[in-house]
Amino acid sequence: MSETKTPGEKKIGSGKTLTLKPRTETGVVRQSFSHGRTKQVVVEKVKRRVIGAPGEAKAEPVAEPVAPKPRVAPPSARSAPAAPQAPAPSKSGVVLRTLTDDERNARAHALADARLREAEERRIAEEDARRRQSRESIEKAEREAAEARKREEEERHRREEEAKRKAEQEARKRFGEETAPATAAPAAPGAGRVGARPQVIEADEDETPRGRRPGAGAGPARPAPAVKAPRNAIPKQRTRLTVVNATNADEVRERSVASFRRRTQRLKGHHDEPKEKLAREVVIPETITIQELANRMAERGVDVIRMLMKQGHMAKITDVIDADTAQLIAEELGHTVKRVSEADVEEGLFDAPDDPEDLEPRAPVVTIMGHVDHGKTSLLDAIRSANVVSGEAGGITQHIGAYQVDSPSHGKITFIDTPGHAAFTAMRARGARVTDIVVLVVAADDGVMPQTIEAIHHAKAAKVPMIVAINKIDKPDAKPDRVRTELLQHEVQVESLGGDVLDVEVSAMKKINLDKLLETIGLQAEILDLKANPRRLAEGTVIEAKLDRGRGPVATVLVQRGTLDIGDIVVAGSEWGRVRAIITDKGESVDDAGPSVPVEVLGFNGTPEAGDRLGVVESEARAREITTYRARQRRDKQAARQTGMRGSLEQMMAQAKTAGRKEFPLVVKADVQGSLEAIVGALDKLGNDEVGARIVLSGVGGITESDITLAESIGAAVIGFNVRAHKEAREAAERDGIEIRYYNIIYNLVDDVKAAMSGLLTPERRETMLGNARIQEVFNVSKVGKVAGCIVTDGTVERGANVRLIRDNVVVHEGKLSQLKRFKDDVKEVNAGQECGMAFESYQDMRVGDVIECYRVEQVQRSL
Repeated sequence: MSETKTPGEKKIGSGKTLTLKPRTETGVVRQSFSHGRTKQVVVEKVKRRVIGAPGEAKAEPVAEPVAPKPRVAPPSARSAPAAPQAPAPSKSGVVLRTLTDDERNARAHALADARLREAEERRIAEEDARRRQSRESIEKAEREAAEARKREEEERHRREEEAKRKAEQEARKRFGEETAPATAAPAAPGAGRVGARPQVIEADEDETPRGRRPGAGAGPARPAPAVKAPRNAIPKQRTRLTVVNATNADEVRERSVASFRRRTQRLKGHHDEPKEKLAREVVIPETITIQELANRMAERGVDVIRMLMKQGHMAKITDVIDADTAQLIAEELGHTVKRVSEADVEEGLFDAPDDPEDLEPRAPVVTIMGHVDHGKTSLLDAIRSANVVSGEAGGITQHIGAYQVDSPSHGKITFIDTPGHAAFTAMRARGARVTDIVVLVVAADDGVMPQTIEAIHHAKAAKVPMIVAINKIDKPDAKPDRVRTELLQHEVQVESLGGDVLDVEVSAMKKINLDKLLETIGLQAEILDLKANPRRLAEGTVIEAKLDRGRGPVATVLVQRGTLDIGDIVVAGSEWGRVRAIITDKGESVDDAGPSVPVEVLGFNGTPEAGDRLGVVESEARAREITTYRARQRRDKQAARQTGMRGSLEQMMAQAKTAGRKEFPLVVKADVQGSLEAIVGALDKLGNDEVGARIVLSGVGGITESDITLAESIGAAVIGFNVRAHKEAREAAERDGIEIRYYNIIYNLVDDVKAAMSGLLTPERRETMLGNARIQEVFNVSKVGKVAGCIVTDGTVERGANVRLIRDNVVVHEGKLSQLKRFKDDVKEVNAGQECGMAFESYQDMRVGDVIECYRVEQVQRSL
């Protein structure tokens, strides 16, 4: 193009315009402010030409005029002096190379550029320091001005309040004195000063415009005029700003508190002073929600969630975290942590130490243990001189009995009788835990039996001394020495054989050596030196528990420490109550029970479990807290057991094996907790991989209507052990067709359930071989098909029996024999060595030389 955009420029040569490029470059920079505001600013960059070597002019952007550059000699003048002198040749004869002119020039340029950069950096640093100092001085002046404005504002506000107060006082005076003439308002502060304006009560509110800033004028700030309150005026209430209110001349719009607060914050520049962070002691349980943790630390929940997100854990504010994570978060936020456990509610309930001076001698607790039908209860009956056996079914003790007798030589002795049946293992173990001395009863005519061995193991596990009572020595076939010898196999060595275990030969039926047995027990108790503190809160163990229809839950308790009184609040397992009555083993009601005394306690709100420890607490609130925690723990364990939560690999494999087995549902009700425990344990052992008993409901007490309803809904059988069904339950059972089975001996109960569960087993298929035959010829018979001519090689062949066709030692067909002929006649069987004709059901591929096996299949019913 030959035209130019700028008029007046000259054209030279080929039409290209020669212009001088501007030394300034402009650009646009976008600045960002708070609240999302932005602004575009135009920035100019000024280039400076640097004089260097010929043809090496360089432009650098500068923002301000720079100091004069250091003088640089021309290249002709720099080359000569810049050349270093040639070094003298070394002694070794090596001559160093001298620099060329280009190398010297390059080195000079580099030195000059370095000096320029140093000067430029020094200048920039000085400029930054000056700007920073200027900015700090401006900010300081602004802060001082803001503080001055704040003081002026506070002074003006104070004067306005004082003027208003005086105006109100004047108005009240005028309301009280209607005939008095109007008087002038008191002079404003500073009225006596030179140049001050007098202030009048009735002043126009337009004299001081609302939008005027205090301190904006040259003169001092004037106090706000006071408004004269009219007679019989009603105090004005602030209303919402509307068009009607704004145009109403009678209304006086005043500055709001929020507006004044915003103005104060604006003058301060929103400089909020940082609050001092408080470090707290945070109590952290085993599990805690994020919201609760934030509340205890007085922190925001979003801050806690943010810290969890940094650790890679996405959570909501209602999620539950463990104690370790909560402790880590609390410590990072500067708080101290106190870890607590839910089990802490039980602290101080049991095993509080006693002062040795408060201890007093107590009666020994003796447990009678041994095999079933070895005379344990009969021996105790002879000692008590009471007929206990007559009240038991079949002479079998079904639950623990606790009694206290008086020994002629050693005072009172507490006896605990345990059952000897194999199902009552837990009851024997419970009796061994609460005892001081174990009396092992062994029949002289029977010797050591399985439950005798089990009782020895329980006594050793409890680490209590043992006394062997060899019973039934009055029988003709009694062999006491045989009993002593058999005990040696189980590490029980009696004194007569050089051991430390006492043994006594007794007879419960003839009452032989009973006094000697009591004396031996007394001597052993003296060696143990048994003592307890009776003047403290009682502690004990629930030996047995049952649900009585007339008295409610009844617990047989052995008091071990302290004294149990009527009215005490007791806790046993997940049940609590207030003691309403204390009954001894003789049926007498007493007001208290001391150490080593077995009693029946009434007043529990539910039936406790046998083996639970009993303790007295100071208040109902603590009792509820403890029982709530224990009930929750019990529910969690049951839920984990029902959902199949297993901890070990062996348990998981066992669960996989029993996953597809059939279940026999049962509803079991018993008279006491110990018997129920033994029945449930015995039924659990009856099952195998194919069938098993499932206890849907187990409880203590009579059979109720709800039990029948539950059994009817799931098709369960109802079993009552030493209990009966209520009238409503019997009617419901007859109506729904539910059979209730009653038992009083555990042998019969287990046998009947085993027989019923055996019916759920799949019958076993058992094969009986009949004989073999070999095919010699195959015939085609019209309307019949192929018939095999065979000879019976061994055994017999029966018509209708099952057969296998074997070809080259491979079974090619299994079926039934449809026809069996001897010549032309149909026969039932063919013996060995005879020929016959055979036809199979739905199979025709028979060949010469095949072998036919004939067998019979029988269904055999299995049993557990």
